[in-house]
Amino acid sequence: MRRRVLLTAAAAVVVLVAAAGVYFATADRDVTVDETACGWSGPSTGRHSITLHNTSPDTVQVYVIDPAKNLVYAEARDITPASTRDLDLTLGSGRYALRCAFSNGTVLTSKAYTLTGTVSGALPGIAPLPDLDLDAPVTAYRAYVKAGLPPLLAATKQLAADVNAGNLAKAHEDWLPAHLAYERLGAAYNSFGDFDGAINGTTEGLAGGVHDPTWTGFFRIEYGLWHGQSVATLKPLTSQLLTDVDALITDFPSEDIDPADLPLRTHEILENALEFQVSGANDDGSGTSLATVYANTQGTLGVLATISALIDSRQPALLASIKAGIATVQTDLLATQTAGVWTAAAHLPQPQRQKLDADLGALLEQLAEVPNLLYERTSA
Repeated sequence: MRRRVLLTAAAAVVVLVAAAGVYFATADRDVTVDETACGWSGPSTGRHSITLHNTSPDTVQVYVIDPAKNLVYAEARDITPASTRDLDLTLGSGRYALRCAFSNGTVLTSKAYTLTGTVSGALPGIAPLPDLDLDAPVTAYRAYVKAGLPPLLAATKQLAADVNAGNLAKAHEDWLPAHLAYERLGAAYNSFGDFDGAINGTTEGLAGGVHDPTWTGFFRIEYGLWHGQSVATLKPLTSQLLTDVDALITDFPSEDIDPADLPLRTHEILENALEFQVSGANDDGSGTSLATVYANTQGTLGVLATISALIDSRQPALLASIKAGIATVQTDLLATQTAGVWTAAAHLPQPQRQKLDADLGALLEQLAEVPNLLYERTSA
């Protein structure tokens, strides 16, 4: 079965139905669209590869819809003038039409065709998402982040106090709770502006690497603590971290959260965790990157809680399946602890790594459906 795909900058065709078997590689139907025409010559039940030709002077979004039920089955986004786009899809029984929404405001809908027959694997279409439907989730997510900021500040104060007192053994203990408090904030990092780099930046892109004087934040302090750096070296770093966290809290009420970020972050948080934490790439000495992944699963659940109603109304079984997948990954992660101590990603036994990779990969497949499910198809 062909799974739904996550839209990327390089992909502007999204198929919102599953199809059994292999798609036709060549176009079996040509459709020309302009401000006076948006139609096809009559679809049939089964698999199609439609080649869309935009002969208008304007960019167009093309949708395959059920006009009576207000459902979208597939779409081709941002087809520029004088260009073509292939749209692969499978049509089962139902009523289908094309809708063409041009950038000049013109919206045309073709004649609707009723099809009969059974196609294995075909899924129902999804309801378009109006812009305003994400307002409440954004408000809820702002409240989630706001509730998580005081624990972050308290944990950061404790870490700074340890270093100021010269108690580096205690600082080793208190670094992880402070860092995880930040990692649980999840999708908000894109709304933190420069604060995210200052608080949680890595050495990526820094000319001096681990010795770069501009490197600050949790990972820099982790490196210092686990590489034997002195109290004198660490004091300015923990002091700066505390200043940055305090400034973030002051600034956050004025920061915007893009509504479209919430569906995207449900996938991106753990995609980044797989790339940088499960791999151990972001382990600067503490060996706790798998604890970070666990915090990232909590952040993902925080995002999902704000958009659960929107997911359930469009694909009822998806959210329960995702939550089960997160629970499985969390169980995998907790199993890497020995007497409460996290195993470093680099030292994870191969069977455990393989299971974690497989379970996290399966979860990411499911999470990849959320951004397309909740894409703002205001003109569909």
